[in-house]
Amino acid sequence: MAPTTAPEPVAPKEVSPGGVFLAVVRNPWFYLVRRWNWKSGVTSAIIRGAIFFTANLRAGLNAAVGALLAEFAYRTWLSGANGAVTQALRKSRPRWAADVAACVVLPLCNHAVEFTVHWLRGTPKLATGVIASLSFSVISILFNLYVQRRGVLVVDETDRKTLWQDMALMPRMIAGFLAVVPLALWRAVRMAQGRCFARGRTD
Repeated sequence: MAPTTAPEPVAPKEVSPGGVFLAVVRNPWFYLVRRWNWKSGVTSAIIRGAIFFTANLRAGLNAAVGALLAEFAYRTWLSGANGAVTQALRKSRPRWAADVAACVVLPLCNHAVEFTVHWLRGTPKLATGVIASLSFSVISILFNLYVQRRGVLVVDETDRKTLWQDMALMPRMIAGFLAVVPLALWRAVRMAQGRCFARGRTD
């Protein structure tokens, strides 16, 4: 009997954000193991480790190093799984719903694990570290969705680049991400001006 393989998910562009989360729950092996995003895991572990290291320096170097190692111990896997989910969400529609869902569901799951790990090991500056990490989470999730929609920090077979290629694109990705809100406001002003102009011509 031929071995069975995990079924491929429905094309992401046909799936709502809720459908993506349901698919992850139904087939965690495919999404969280086979599609585990090592790029997100490595980069996030470095950044989160630095956050907890800095937050705990006041409690002493040993406490800071312990918090750093605790982050590395679990964050690499957790952030890789997180990256796999955002990768699945990157083509779901509508985009605004994917952004909102990712910014609510993923931080709740991530920081529940984070709090538990550091609480069990007795991290001194736990509240400071978690608050800083949570604030970073919302921004990083939106940033990951932005860059993954453009083929960066992706580990699937179609859009895959090396990590060094991804890093070379980061300055442009960061500039584009920072410009999203100003450009959206500019478009909204232009649309409002266009409506006023059209209304004035009909009056």
